[in-house]
Amino acid sequence: MNDDKTTPSDFIRDIVAEDLKAGKHRDIVTRFPPEPNGYLHIGHAKALCLDFGVAEENNGVCHLRFDDTNPEKESTEYVEAIKEDIRWLGFDWGDHLYFAADYFEKMYEYAVKLISDGKAYICSLTPEEFKECRGVPTRPGNPSPWRDRPAEENLDLFKRMRAGEFEDGSYVLRAKIDMASPNLHMRDPALYRIKRAHHYRTEDKWCIYPTYDFAHCIEDSIEGITHSLCSQEFEVHRPLYDWILKELEVYQSRQIEFARLNITYTVLSKRKLVRLVEEGHVNGWDDPRLPTLSGLRRRGFTPSAIREFINRVGLTKVESLTDIALLDHCIREELNKTAPRVMGVLDPLKLVIDNYPEDQVEEVEAINNPEDASAGSRKLPFSKELYIEKDDFREEAPRKFYRLKPGQEVRLRYGYFVTCTEVVKDEGTGEIIEVHCTYDPETKGGDSPDGRKVRGTIHWVSAAHALDAEIRLYERLFTEERPDDLPEGQDFTSCLNPDSLSVISAKVEPGLASATLGSRFQFERKGYFSIDPVASSAGGPVFNRIVPLRDSWSKIQKKG
Repeated sequence: MNDDKTTPSDFIRDIVAEDLKAGKHRDIVTRFPPEPNGYLHIGHAKALCLDFGVAEENNGVCHLRFDDTNPEKESTEYVEAIKEDIRWLGFDWGDHLYFAADYFEKMYEYAVKLISDGKAYICSLTPEEFKECRGVPTRPGNPSPWRDRPAEENLDLFKRMRAGEFEDGSYVLRAKIDMASPNLHMRDPALYRIKRAHHYRTEDKWCIYPTYDFAHCIEDSIEGITHSLCSQEFEVHRPLYDWILKELEVYQSRQIEFARLNITYTVLSKRKLVRLVEEGHVNGWDDPRLPTLSGLRRRGFTPSAIREFINRVGLTKVESLTDIALLDHCIREELNKTAPRVMGVLDPLKLVIDNYPEDQVEEVEAINNPEDASAGSRKLPFSKELYIEKDDFREEAPRKFYRLKPGQEVRLRYGYFVTCTEVVKDEGTGEIIEVHCTYDPETKGGDSPDGRKVRGTIHWVSAAHALDAEIRLYERLFTEERPDDLPEGQDFTSCLNPDSLSVISAKVEPGLASATLGSRFQFERKGYFSIDPVASSAGGPVFNRIVPLRDSWSKIQKKG
């Protein structure tokens, strides 16, 4: 169930409201019609939120229908993955699960009707030959030599096509519409083609398959879809959608188009996503660098953050480009309120407190979430040897470096004030391997009883108690803001970011050993992380960085 607090307003919802007010429909019925030839991505989430949202807001129903008319690229794996993603995003189709393949017999009967009525014919031209005949929008096309075959001959050929008498591509069933139409989709479009391909549901029952344009409108009509909501590229297909239903004299669904989602540093073309997966540029459909819902889920994004992102993008008929920083902002905004704070040192440097008792281990109290008082606190072990971040120490530092440097006092978060007294270096490389300090026992908890102040506070973990963890740091998958709009001849894979994934070994606080897979945390001062549900094992947790703490979108909004 979508639990968004506010119902968005847009031109499509206004149309639906007007149709209800005018009494055109008693109940609203929408549909989400994915093709099972890949995994869903965040662009599909926009359609999901609209299709299911409009139905839910009007006490209607939304059908989940798989448009499986292209068998070579479809599989049960994709069907199940799509169903899982829809449920995860918070939507439910109930009993309304359908497949285009379930209507193949009915579609065949409708094709026979069009042939019998003189509205469709069997064409022997190859796709290349017909493209030449079809012409261009500014010039009328030439009719196919077989456009005026007698209906009886067309029916005979169509039945023989179904029976498997002809080679793939030798015949095509075309609608007979208008070869002079400025809309090329109305110039005798293909309705059926011969294709000997094994279908994951109907197996080898069929060797002819309907085109998407023919199948989709019929499916909508059969299911009584009141509002068929499509992305903007289908606007030029709408006259054909309406023509088919009108000529078949069946229920007329209403198609409405909206602008699809476009995001910076991202590709949302399924064809390109397939290439990224099959060519090994990423590690499967659920790679956390991908914009697939399974990838975003594995990385640690929440359904509510994605829905909030879609809500903020809004719905229009005008194509636009959305900054991916807005998506990061939505998950960051949510996790700031909900994620427990923990200590994680990503680039460890040993810190030794020389005047701390050798065998002493004490507990300090740490707040779980300053944004949520009900989250309470936890105990952290504190000892003589700790790990801090390497970049929190500089042997030679500028005056305004307020973290640890020789002779400077800093606060250890929830711990004590410490002052650097010595640096130990590797004799061979000169690299700093240890920093020695003294501590003030009167400053436990991070405050001084004499009121003295320190400018810097750094995080830490106890060396003896720290948990080893693998950290996966993700950056943009592409280096170009618009990887879909590269200069001619330049493939989109040419701007893949070689540094999109960095894997490091870190030290984290011991309580994370019992954290559940998929749990989300804020590593103080470092960002938001989740435990990878796939890569983590008994050998130790693997953390995916969801987003850094830096919020560029919020800064942009403030400037605006």
